[in-house]
Amino acid sequence: MKCVAVCQTALVARNLYRALGSSLDLDLLTKDRVMSRRLHDVGIPTSVADPRRVDSYLKMDVGPTTCVIVEDDGRHSLRRILRAIIDAGATLVYVLTVGGRVRSPHTDAWQREFENVSLISLSELLRGSLLTALGRSLTRARVQQYQRYFADADRVLILLHNDPDPDAMASGLALRNLLHRTKTTALIGAFQGMTRPENMRMANLLDIVVERVTAESIPLFDRIATVDVQPHYFGGLLNRVDLVVDHHPEQTGYTTAFKDIRADYGSTSTILTEHLRSVDANISERTATAMLYAIKSDTLFLSRHTNEGDLEAFTFLYPLADAALVRKMEGAGVTVERLEFVTRGVQAGTIRDEVYTTHLGSTPREDLIPYVADFLLQIEDVKWSIVSGQVEQSVIISVRNLGYSRNAGEFVKACFSDIGNAGGHRAMAKAVIPVSEFRRKFGGLGTDHVTQALADLATQFLSESPANADPRREDRPSTGRTASRMVRSGPRRGEAPLRTRSQK
Repeated sequence: MKCVAVCQTALVARNLYRALGSSLDLDLLTKDRVMSRRLHDVGIPTSVADPRRVDSYLKMDVGPTTCVIVEDDGRHSLRRILRAIIDAGATLVYVLTVGGRVRSPHTDAWQREFENVSLISLSELLRGSLLTALGRSLTRARVQQYQRYFADADRVLILLHNDPDPDAMASGLALRNLLHRTKTTALIGAFQGMTRPENMRMANLLDIVVERVTAESIPLFDRIATVDVQPHYFGGLLNRVDLVVDHHPEQTGYTTAFKDIRADYGSTSTILTEHLRSVDANISERTATAMLYAIKSDTLFLSRHTNEGDLEAFTFLYPLADAALVRKMEGAGVTVERLEFVTRGVQAGTIRDEVYTTHLGSTPREDLIPYVADFLLQIEDVKWSIVSGQVEQSVIISVRNLGYSRNAGEFVKACFSDIGNAGGHRAMAKAVIPVSEFRRKFGGLGTDHVTQALADLATQFLSESPANADPRREDRPSTGRTASRMVRSGPRRGEAPLRTRSQK
């Protein structure tokens, strides 16, 4: 997060730099050239400019997502400084008080004019609470912005990925709650319906209706949001949307008015839990149950790709949810069909250097492939599972690992991004490749041939040192909670409606 601090005294400048410099992209600003030189002499970079001028902040790229902290020395009015900051486009503005003083003689004057500017004391900052406060303020401001943006729309589409899973459905419910919509005014939709037994069971038990949408129906909606998926997934069908909320690595190839993409989170439901909490939204038992189940499902009960945000969201949702209903939804995992494909995978597979690879051949549904990959990872002495199958005219490859070795997302991108779509996280990844392109690169789709080709690719990838691997890493181990990265971008309200073209 970018932060600009307007400092009146060297002591406050040093304390701000010490408290925030390692966590934020911090720029210090002062009008005192002597103080600036002294700070530079001790290794604290500081800009000199008039804090009462708008262009001082424009030169520092201050915008809606920039946090601006203004020191109140108690001797001067802050009105002109605050007016310049607001006029530059800042929305997250804090006045910092020092010496135990909460209000100066000038406080009442500017607070009446700048109601959205918050007071915070230096003691609170040094206790470490400022970062938490800033993160929540940023989330709240952005949620309120997209709420206003969607408010005057007659028809809203909340679009999920094909074959929606628990995280997608729960995120759809949460966003509809945030937009203060009903199923009539905000449709939760997908281009392809559900096939997995546990997903259909969840939809039935929680009365979640996911409507089928078509390319022809897209222009009928005034606003479009995607959750748990980004528009590139739809192969060029959506060139522009109004909101994207997702926990997968960020992709390009589309424009959006708002986005909140956090690849270090274990589920999209975690992100939307923070959105709901930031505006004190009323969360129904039904929505809380769906989101709790989604977090459990996407993180394998908080054991895979989980950070502090996921744990906090789970703790918050648990007393609001129906735990018995969550257990009932979890009871749909094993079917005879799935056991048949596990058997097929075991019979066709091979284990090499703790990597289990197998090709399932022709597969009626995509969900069977990741199910087999998850199952095989449970085998003793297996640390990676790589499972492929042919679904209609595509080869689907699902990769799982224990999360502490090389990155699964990097593996699929290194091996398959030149012939199809590939990406994922450290512990789980996926590639979707046209059959013709797979044949061109690998020569055929025979079970033994594909199984051995996958094993060879894994051996080569895992034998490389990380320094020789693809440097464009999109996923890192979680080190704790991070601030929201939602940004306002793209065309504004009133611009041309969404244009569509046939899906590639």
